[in-house]
Amino acid sequence: MNFPIHAYQIRLLSCIIAGFLLSCTQETPPAPQGMIYIPAGSYTMGGRSAQAYQDEFPRHEVEVSAFFMDETEVSNAAFAAFVEASGYKTVAERPIDWEEMKQELPPGTPRPPDSILQPGSLTFHPTQGKVDLNRYDLWWEWTIGADWRHPEGPGSDIAERMDHPVVHIAWEDAQAYAQWAGKRLPTEAEWEWAAIGGNNDNKYPWGNGSIEDAHDKANFWQGNFPYQNTAADGYIATSPVKSYPPNAYGLYDMAGNVWEWCSDKYNIRTYAEAEEKGKSLNPQGPSESFDPNEPYVKNKYAIRGGSFLCNDSYCSGYRTARRMPSEGESGANHKGFRCVRGVE
Repeated sequence: MNFPIHAYQIRLLSCIIAGFLLSCTQETPPAPQGMIYIPAGSYTMGGRSAQAYQDEFPRHEVEVSAFFMDETEVSNAAFAAFVEASGYKTVAERPIDWEEMKQELPPGTPRPPDSILQPGSLTFHPTQGKVDLNRYDLWWEWTIGADWRHPEGPGSDIAERMDHPVVHIAWEDAQAYAQWAGKRLPTEAEWEWAAIGGNNDNKYPWGNGSIEDAHDKANFWQGNFPYQNTAADGYIATSPVKSYPPNAYGLYDMAGNVWEWCSDKYNIRTYAEAEEKGKSLNPQGPSESFDPNEPYVKNKYAIRGGSFLCNDSYCSGYRTARRMPSEGESGANHKGFRCVRGVE
């Protein structure tokens, strides 16, 4: 039996075919040097495993526009070029203002002696054995003179680590570099979308393979944290960028090596509020930060991706959905960043 085809049906069919051909023939815009094109898409943001923390829920729908992302974390070489061109001094290199610092400490906190209030940053030191994993003060130490040029403090340098990610970077430092480079920091939604590599079920940037078999996929802590690191991945601390295979989008070190700053302020209720609003396009994060563990700190931002210190027994930061709060003024020898740029 033959059915008549009306003119409007022909036009509709033509539009469908034209749209399909256009989508098939559209070229990916050329990426700036050292960056990767990340296509637009929608996904369910939030925890993907039993390890997920409270602030990874509820899962909610997000849509992200296309953008470019640095294929690696910003290296010491790249940051050195920025400093040479701009004369910039990182937060870790500047004098400490006690009047400013005490605003984010519990009332009545005594002023430390001047010998302690000196430029520096936090450095990691392994413990002698098993300890309470809630006592992070047992392995972190304020080190005077520690900064991006001196990752472990005075006497250390980066001469042989120019291809490693820059560390001891505060949020302000990352912002300054991004502005100089004509880029910006990624939002949490952009970062997670890029990390999953187009597969919404990816627990890790490499997929869902066991973390026990992933020592050749990322730089993280193998062994017993924080006292025994077997270095099965080949490194005790940071590794050169591109030391491990990239994810499906071609991005390196989206898991491990160093935590990466996002542009979003951290708030434990971010996801709950996002779910209440429904699916969002390019969410920018909350207007105010809040971490119930440090309620006096008003300047916390989200960091993503984990670091060489992450272990399943401690933070599992290499998971694509894992998010951590970090004080904006605080650097450490496991914090770095990468940048993004919009598609014009």
